[in-house]
Amino acid sequence: MNHVDPELDRPSEECGVIGISTPGSDAAQNAFFGLYALQHRGQEAAGIAVADGQAVRVHKDMGLVSQVFESGTLDPLVGGLAIGHTRYSTTGANSERNVQPYVVETMHGPLGIAHNGNLVNADHLREQLLQRGAGLSSSSDSEVLALMLAATEGDSWEHRLSKVMGEWRGAFSLVVLCGTKVIGCRDPWGFRPLSIGRMPNGGHALASETGALRTLGCDNIREIEPGEIVVLQGQMARSFQGVAPAERQARCTFEQIYFSRPDAIWDDLSVHQVRQRLGAAVAREHPVDADMVMPVPDSSMPAAIGYAAAAGITYNEGFVKNRYIGRTFIEPTDELRRQGVALKFNTLNDNIAGKRVVMVDDSIVRGTTSGPLVRLVREAGALEVHVRITCPPIAHPCFFGVDMGTHEELIAHHLSVEEIRDHIGADSLGFLSVPSLMGALEREDGYCNACFTGDYPVPVQLQLPTTSKRRFDGVLV
Repeated sequence: MNHVDPELDRPSEECGVIGISTPGSDAAQNAFFGLYALQHRGQEAAGIAVADGQAVRVHKDMGLVSQVFESGTLDPLVGGLAIGHTRYSTTGANSERNVQPYVVETMHGPLGIAHNGNLVNADHLREQLLQRGAGLSSSSDSEVLALMLAATEGDSWEHRLSKVMGEWRGAFSLVVLCGTKVIGCRDPWGFRPLSIGRMPNGGHALASETGALRTLGCDNIREIEPGEIVVLQGQMARSFQGVAPAERQARCTFEQIYFSRPDAIWDDLSVHQVRQRLGAAVAREHPVDADMVMPVPDSSMPAAIGYAAAAGITYNEGFVKNRYIGRTFIEPTDELRRQGVALKFNTLNDNIAGKRVVMVDDSIVRGTTSGPLVRLVREAGALEVHVRITCPPIAHPCFFGVDMGTHEELIAHHLSVEEIRDHIGADSLGFLSVPSLMGALEREDGYCNACFTGDYPVPVQLQLPTTSKRRFDGVLV
């Protein structure tokens, strides 16, 4: 068996963004701690750009936030305005030229931009820029946003932003830095999150998640509305509607299921409480006689608690996760490679042995890790292993900034639930239905569920697989 990284069978969020306006000169330090709180949203690269009223300085590189910003690297980043970015690559390859923030010189002065999301019309916009003679240095759609904004006429950056936003189709939560202000905006569909809070010193901060704002000591935290533009300047913050909200709102359901930290508040909902309700919902929808409920840590822990409470079954931990393994250039030996997920997970055998176990997880994407996890639980002595997933089957790719994989790579696009159950070796398998998912969110609509349903809120160019057959873990299916 090939070595399997459990994180590769998870949807991957593109990035996290932060924006700071503070009366002092320590905006870079605040941006660093804000990004540190957003590290889970991207582990490939990080960067911070700072303005002091005139110049814009940037430091960015490949690696984790704590690796990119070592002792002394923040010292040159002096100023009271900052934006930051931590990246997971979706559009654009994972390379140094795609690391954000982007900083460009314009006729109106220096401009920095950091972007969370993905434009579905990026190729068309890139072609228009090339025809006008623009020089593109990366393959990321975020650079397209920066150059379009730089080329737009208007009497202020926020005015230019409001003019160009109508040309962008898809997901974009932006933080923009110029010499004298930080600007934030959110797409009219509301795909990706962005919130604002007031800092203890009287300044303001923007962040992809409310938990990062709380890390900075912010109060008066609220969500930026779809289509809204917020301008931070000194201790002042003002906002206006840049474009009208889309008639069909499309918040990403996976922010609630998996991406956001459990301490986040989004759409006026506690993510932790939502995940408990998701677990309770799948317990009601797919009941089973069992002795123990265990999560696949860490994101599924609230859901497993909710499942256990609703089912009246004992909750206990069955996995111990190595949270520090990260990515390494040291290849495991053949023996370790054969152990697969044991590099990241060990089992608590005394908790599992002799029991009928319900293993709760948040998703199955490519189908590469659920089977090895089930085998680990069986090897620990479980009599039965029942898998419960707190979202519907992921059968369609995402075009709005989440790496779900292609149609060809998604196991639920090719196999039925019973075939997936057989493939992973579980005694039973239950996915949450879309109605039950929305019930747990206590919403009738307003969310994007396209990865489950194939109903995209913005028209996309589908690239359907050339064959309905592919190999999963070396097995032709």
